[in-house]
Amino acid sequence: MKTKKSLTWVASLSFVAAPAWAAQPVPASASANMAHTGTQAEAGQLPAARQAPTATPTTTTAPGMKLAAKAMPRATTPAAENFALPQLLELAQSTNKGAEAAQANVDAATAAISSARAYPNPQVEVMYGRLSGKQPGVTSGNAPSYAVVQKFDYPNQRNLRQQMAGRGLEASEAQRQTFRAELAARVKTAYFQVLRRETELAAAREDLNLMRQIQERAKVRVGVGEAPRYELIKADTELLAAQKTLQTAELRVDQSKASLRQQVGGAMPMRFGLTGSLANTPDVPNLAVLRDGMQASNAELNQRRSELERARLGVDYQRSLRWPEVSLRASTDRQPDNNVSQIGLVMTIPLWDRRSGPVGEATAQATQARTALEAREFELAQELDTAYQQYEITQAQVTALESGIVREAESALGVAEAAYRFGERGILDYLDAQRVLRNARSELINAQYELQIAAIQIEKLMSATPGAAAVVPSRPVSQNLN
Repeated sequence: MKTKKSLTWVASLSFVAAPAWAAQPVPASASANMAHTGTQAEAGQLPAARQAPTATPTTTTAPGMKLAAKAMPRATTPAAENFALPQLLELAQSTNKGAEAAQANVDAATAAISSARAYPNPQVEVMYGRLSGKQPGVTSGNAPSYAVVQKFDYPNQRNLRQQMAGRGLEASEAQRQTFRAELAARVKTAYFQVLRRETELAAAREDLNLMRQIQERAKVRVGVGEAPRYELIKADTELLAAQKTLQTAELRVDQSKASLRQQVGGAMPMRFGLTGSLANTPDVPNLAVLRDGMQASNAELNQRRSELERARLGVDYQRSLRWPEVSLRASTDRQPDNNVSQIGLVMTIPLWDRRSGPVGEATAQATQARTALEAREFELAQELDTAYQQYEITQAQVTALESGIVREAESALGVAEAAYRFGERGILDYLDAQRVLRNARSELINAQYELQIAAIQIEKLMSATPGAAAVVPSRPVSQNLN
């Protein structure tokens, strides 16, 4: 009996304190401080002003008191910098280490072009010897020898090397674009995940405020004898559940922000806010336009096409190496009595090695590159169809929830509230109506998030420019959370 009285006293005290902060606008950085506040409450480090409800030593602490203390925000919140999605994308592309590695790969491919253009270096031979005469009249002395060998480079082979290096550079640039598109998709996903969790946190705060009002009404009705005591017990239980839901929502906001900071990089501050809305419907063209655009702009397909062209050039290059290698050789021998100078050609005759092995290997690599390109084209086409179908499904869900289900649930809650106020219905009907609204609102938030994810997947398949905004709002959509 003492525990129930203490629980009622705690819920009443929480209801009295609720209007002081529930009516205030929620700052963007408030959710980032909630988990830290809860940690202080568990460690007993709350300021004296926030420990006032538990200061009476003769009152037994109810299970919901710690939850209520965690749910209350701090008196002062440090200012946090707000980021828009284009800012996050630009910051990620400039600070992410993977982007630097992709750029280094492009630099290496650029250097490979310079290597392909280079001419063969000459070879210089210096031999030292001594001439010893065995016959009369032959002068003995030093007999050094000098030679220079310059290898000739066939124009066809040189052009093939340059073309192969050029295709390698195109493949590296396409690989960098693929990484940039994937990084942008991860940042956008984490960004909308934060917006989703913050929207859920705002909904949890509204639910907690409403449950405090319900608990206060139940306490008054039970006190005057208009309702049985189980209504107050049920209201206290629902209040504790709402407080627990609020704590969970605060923790999820912190986790989603940590994930976003991990994707963007260490340049982001520890505390930050986001500007944007989860309820803006992305503008996506029809499926036929998307298919044509993906074939032309998908960076991964462009990379594989460049690799296929490079492999085909590699086959031609290996075949060109069957030609004899020709070098110009000039030499001079200095003897004690005379000097001997020579000039001629050095030719490597492909008699035993016709390079059948390297040619066959290059041919197999070209076949492998072709089949990989065809398989990836089919896979990406299926991924695009799946993403577009998911986009249409979630768009229909959002429209149905916004235009009908959520509004009907709000109306049903208003009717149940009026009936409960005038004593025509019990508290169970009121709580059921609130639960239906809560579920419908949660489904709306999830559908809006899934709609953004489907649009992000389509943009990723298009290899959209990472510096652009994630979605182009075509029409504003209200979240219907009030």
